[in-house]
Amino acid sequence: MIRIAAALALMAPAALAGEIWVTNEKDNTISVISTETLEVIQTYETGERPRGIIFSRDYSRVYICASDSNAVQVMDPETGKILHDLPSGDDPEQFVLHPNDRHLYIANEDDAITTVVDTETRKVIAQIDVGVEPEGMAVSPDGKIVITTSETTNMAHWIDTETQELFANTLVDSRPRHAEFVKDGTEMWVSSEIGGTITVFDVADQSEKAKIAFEVQGVHPDRVQPVGFEFTAGDSHAFVALGPSNHVAVVNAETYEVEDYILVGRRVWHMDFNADRSLLFTTNGVSGDVTVIDVAARKAIKSIKVGRFPWGAAFRPTN
Repeated sequence: MIRIAAALALMAPAALAGEIWVTNEKDNTISVISTETLEVIQTYETGERPRGIIFSRDYSRVYICASDSNAVQVMDPETGKILHDLPSGDDPEQFVLHPNDRHLYIANEDDAITTVVDTETRKVIAQIDVGVEPEGMAVSPDGKIVITTSETTNMAHWIDTETQELFANTLVDSRPRHAEFVKDGTEMWVSSEIGGTITVFDVADQSEKAKIAFEVQGVHPDRVQPVGFEFTAGDSHAFVALGPSNHVAVVNAETYEVEDYILVGRRVWHMDFNADRSLLFTTNGVSGDVTVIDVAARKAIKSIKVGRFPWGAAFRPTN
């Protein structure tokens, strides 16, 4: 029995093995960070100005928004080789992969459209008119709804994925940047960078449930700019990147109260967790590094140097 317990203990860390993939806007590269050693273990070249990044459901492919190349690139994560490009429309910035693991919904900032691409046939199957400068993207857990946020129109656009048509438009504060469905798809959150808020919607009727504001001691309100955010296990808390304030906020997702602020690198953009969500990795554009946060302690524990202007982040298990 002792031997079995010891063997299981040795196996446990391996079960959590993984990587954080970080897009570097100015270097046209991806930095791969080991979630065990907290070091960069690989660097891969991409197209011009990589931003959004997401993995296929089985992690056999990684999709990259090469914004200035006007393409979504498909990479083999085992080798770092670009397999092919997908048609994406102009200036793809963020995207989401439908739960069917086939359809990519892509925000085209310059064209005011959301492009839907079939990753198997490599063809555009729809282009949906949205507001000016679309960026944020989210898909509901059941795949029935996709959200596009438009930075200049200050709206969240609700797309029916069966008809590929808008069925609602909801106002948010100035310059919405990121969106996420939570609580089994019953809520949808949108961050507004210049407005300095997160708006929480009831998905059932698209009504506003709450508005979350932020105030970092010693930081001018103009510099408190919420952009990317991620949720802990069970959606109990949200960790919110606050841009040039150089802080991440911790929000109670039940009460919508801000509980804490964590100092990170300069101009924090996006983030992702390791396998068990005990560590959070934030991309800090201006300082060119990734901050590692101990989630339970709500404390930054390490800074990892990556490329110039790190932007997107995505987790990949490695076993």
